[in-house]
Amino acid sequence: MPEQITETITQRITLSGRVQGVGFRPFVYRLAQQHQIKGWVRNVNGAVEIQAEGDPIQLQRFSHALLSEAPPLSAPGPLSVTDCPSEHAETFSILGSQSGMAADIHLPTDGFVCADCLAELHDPANRRHRYPFINCTQCGPRYTLITALPYDRPNTSMRDFPLCADCRHEYENPLDRRFHAEPIACPVCGPHLQFVSGKETHEGDEAALAATVAALRAGKIVAVKGIGGYHLLCDARNDSVIATLRERKPRPAKPLAVMVRDLDALRALVHVAPELEHFIAAPARPIVLLPRRADADLSPLIAPGLGEVGCLLPYSPLHALLLNGFGGPLVATSGNLSGEPVLTDNHEAQTRLSHLADAFLHHNRPIVRPADDPVYRVIGGTPRPLRLGRGIAPLELELPAPLPEPVLALGSHMKNTLCLAWGTRAVISPHIGELDTLRSLDTLAQVAADLQALYQVQATRMLIDRHPGYGYRRYARERQLPLSEIWHHHAHASAVAWEFPDVDEWIVFAWDGVGFGEDLSLWGGEAFTGAPGRWRHAAAWRPFHLPGGDKAGREPWRAAAALLWETGQTAPFAPEPLHQAWSHRLNSPASSSAGRLFDAAAALCGVCTHASFEGEGPMRLEAMATTSSDTHALALPLERDTLGIWRTDWAPLLPMLTDATRPAAERAASFHHSLAQALVDQAMRLREQTGISTIGLTGGVFQNRLLAESAIARLEAAGFSVHLPRRIPVNDAGLSFGQIIEHLFTPL
Repeated sequence: MPEQITETITQRITLSGRVQGVGFRPFVYRLAQQHQIKGWVRNVNGAVEIQAEGDPIQLQRFSHALLSEAPPLSAPGPLSVTDCPSEHAETFSILGSQSGMAADIHLPTDGFVCADCLAELHDPANRRHRYPFINCTQCGPRYTLITALPYDRPNTSMRDFPLCADCRHEYENPLDRRFHAEPIACPVCGPHLQFVSGKETHEGDEAALAATVAALRAGKIVAVKGIGGYHLLCDARNDSVIATLRERKPRPAKPLAVMVRDLDALRALVHVAPELEHFIAAPARPIVLLPRRADADLSPLIAPGLGEVGCLLPYSPLHALLLNGFGGPLVATSGNLSGEPVLTDNHEAQTRLSHLADAFLHHNRPIVRPADDPVYRVIGGTPRPLRLGRGIAPLELELPAPLPEPVLALGSHMKNTLCLAWGTRAVISPHIGELDTLRSLDTLAQVAADLQALYQVQATRMLIDRHPGYGYRRYARERQLPLSEIWHHHAHASAVAWEFPDVDEWIVFAWDGVGFGEDLSLWGGEAFTGAPGRWRHAAAWRPFHLPGGDKAGREPWRAAAALLWETGQTAPFAPEPLHQAWSHRLNSPASSSAGRLFDAAAALCGVCTHASFEGEGPMRLEAMATTSSDTHALALPLERDTLGIWRTDWAPLLPMLTDATRPAAERAASFHHSLAQALVDQAMRLREQTGISTIGLTGGVFQNRLLAESAIARLEAAGFSVHLPRRIPVNDAGLSFGQIIEHLFTPL
């Protein structure tokens, strides 16, 4: 009988999504060996392209496994498969990267050490034992060291570290997990540490690590360079050194993050639900706000007046080594000047932080761009982002419809992020910060240029907030691109609407500090009906005039005085000239801000009259309220004004807030529940009016867990479906993406 010939076919397979920098090509290589496939694999402008020749059944299994068995850090998109002529390959090989015309780039984020590298880090027999820069294709820095794409070593900050023979062998071996791990390094050929304290210098990893641990144990503050920038580290149990850090920064009361060695150490400090531990230990290693244990071995100066502590696990092998050596929790606050982006350059850090730090732990691997730590808070049983940063951002999102042109949204003045969007894709940058300094604006310009260069997309339009005083307006004008202005609270509402695409009609409550409103007053306690591109202002708080305007944000007593004066009462704590100016409406803009109501309540309850950081009054008020079991809500009048807007009157809250015979915690709790019930009352009127029963909550005020959870419970009891964002911060950090969504659906 003639020999049976097995049919062979050839296919060109393309995968987009996150498939570069995550070990995808060696994965494809091993898979091809397993399924007896011949051909090749290569990177092409953000995608992976495969030429696969083999038996049809094996090809089918191979294609299925490309998605079902993909590396854990990857996120491959759907397969594109076309038949093509055979190249008669005799083996399967990995080709060099190729640049094409149309980019479909997905930028990898930074991640913590994988289990394999961690085992090597602690293995005395391994050549990378205790090496602070250990990594492989499944872990380590990405976004913070990429200078250009495709993601190859010459296009990273590792290009000046030639590989030794051993690393070269691993890098070129498709069966090794370090095959084309672009940050690959070892003690022979990679970066190293340097410890500097005054005239004392220690070169080399072990000497620098030992000196750093000794300095921390001696009660010193050490500026330590990590993956996305510098941290200021000190003993989290030492009142004296924390007081010194607060005095130097100056940061008198703002909470400090605490880094702990592992989950066991975390459980000793805070209450953490078992289902949350996986999230905390994920490669992004976010800061998560958690309730402090009464017996926690932490200084009370970590988060004065608050019941939660921001905790994180080590986010680099260097931090893992330091924590193991130190043997206790460390304060890990951003190495920056207040309000500025985190510092990344050795010389600049040592110069600008010299008055803050007693010592420096540098390394010579350059950080291409800053990435501060991400921050989450558990609200309604779900961790929700307060700040996007290292390991989370750039956050890549899918748009519900294509944009007609590439756009760059500049977000807000506070908690700034940028969002680049084109086609049906959007990318939110890591946290940049407040735009009050030249360095912040320089960082904004750098991140804007980097995003466009890395994703190979040039924006042809910019989106900005309508507030005329935002710090980026000069930058926007200098770019000489067409500008579209977006209402602040419309952007907030559109961001939450994007997360829940099945909802067609919304009632959205957008409560925050202040944002420029459609009537040119300072809004911040609004409700809207509709959907992106067609929001209608439907409800708000009774307006009041803020003496001193923007100063009220840092001086809660001003908001308290405003409420008293609006109701014909005196405010003995306020100077009479200010009252006179307020009476004549001099620098006293009208506002309907829920955030300023919280400021006023904090001042009237004696919790906070002067804030050393944004939101201090409301945060302290919430912490105090949680110590009371009182859930009583005052009934607040609700009437329609001449424009048809439902307005809630806050005036009945004042007798309760000023009643010194009642415990402050009771008053604080009653205030929270009264505002939650007022929200429900507005929602019920709007449901009667429109028939809409789906609620969205957005704006920085809903970072307040007590308010948000009370409102959600009351709304659901009243028959509403309630949505609070999970992927996009409710505060101004989500504004840039909201601007994109609002622009997408706004008629030209």
